[in-house]
Amino acid sequence: MSAQRSSAWPLAALWAALIVYASLYPFTGWRWPPGGVGDLLALPWPRVRLPFDESSNLLGYMPLGALLYGAVVRSRGRPAVAFGCGFVLPALLSLAMELTQGLLPLRVPSLKDLALNSAGGLLGALLAAGLATSGAVDRWQRLRERWFVRQSAAALVLMLLWPLGLLFPQPVPLGLGQFGDELRGGIDAVLAGTPWAGDASRWLPPVTPGGPLSPGAESLAIALGLLAPCLVAFAATRGGARRLLWVAGALGLAVGVTSLATALNFGPAHAFAWLAPATLAGLMAGAMLALASVPLKRRLAAGLGLVVLTAHIALVAQAPSDPYYAASLKAWEQGRFIRFHGVAQWIGWFWPYAAGLWLLLRLGARDDEAR
Repeated sequence: MSAQRSSAWPLAALWAALIVYASLYPFTGWRWPPGGVGDLLALPWPRVRLPFDESSNLLGYMPLGALLYGAVVRSRGRPAVAFGCGFVLPALLSLAMELTQGLLPLRVPSLKDLALNSAGGLLGALLAAGLATSGAVDRWQRLRERWFVRQSAAALVLMLLWPLGLLFPQPVPLGLGQFGDELRGGIDAVLAGTPWAGDASRWLPPVTPGGPLSPGAESLAIALGLLAPCLVAFAATRGGARRLLWVAGALGLAVGVTSLATALNFGPAHAFAWLAPATLAGLMAGAMLALASVPLKRRLAAGLGLVVLTAHIALVAQAPSDPYYAASLKAWEQGRFIRFHGVAQWIGWFWPYAAGLWLLLRLGARDDEAR
């Protein structure tokens, strides 16, 4: 098997970064344990069973083990080496996270978590090895060559991350990229106690108005929020009817993931409460614009995607918070959502900018497949 430019490496690195974030969030209160190194190294076995934590610790490391196995195999590594990486590296990462949690008062290190994380990496590597043995990896490679251009690994990562960003409550449905208030707050926190304290509000003045977006502006923001991932996909996908599946998939994910997030926050009975008339109009307009963009050349789709992302970010930045949005944030910041709060939030903040950077690189590419 020849070495391939695989999306497994960036996905594995990204998944590891998400694990680090979820394991150490909220990164506050660092202190050395009272018992010193002995307390830090002595990982206790918890007496209380928490089924949610146990399942999340096991399942959370399975993708990392599978991705590491696939990345090594696609890089012409031996299956035995790939299996070792898929098991040992997640176990070492888990050990590092559990020891580091001993420095955080809000986190509880656990030998049980280490065992479950290691088992998750092992199961992921076993699953990936089984798929490789069955020929599934080779079939995926052939499918990818038919569907996507060579330089498509980053685009695939972006398309996988887009629905994760939608999980975090947004001020406008599908409205990713708004983090101006958090940026100002972070700068103010860094400059506290200095002569420049409070200057962030002057450097970065608030852009959100006092009233909500008009129905037309809200519909436009939603339409652009659906059109943007479609254009990212078009810039990496070969022409033909394949692009129609991207449109259908993006629309289905937009409705499904946003409904799931609403159900998690307000209960299953309110899962579709976000589908207001302006929202439905925006989804329909976005789907129609995406369908109209299907025949575009890849370079033209990349250029149009940059324009759409810029307009989308500008519109979302003007969307103020409302009581329902504030309640959503409060729900995510408490209880079981605390482990995933920062992960989904950061993806939602930076996905449009990462997508824009990739589209810009595709516009500057000189290979024939960028056309």
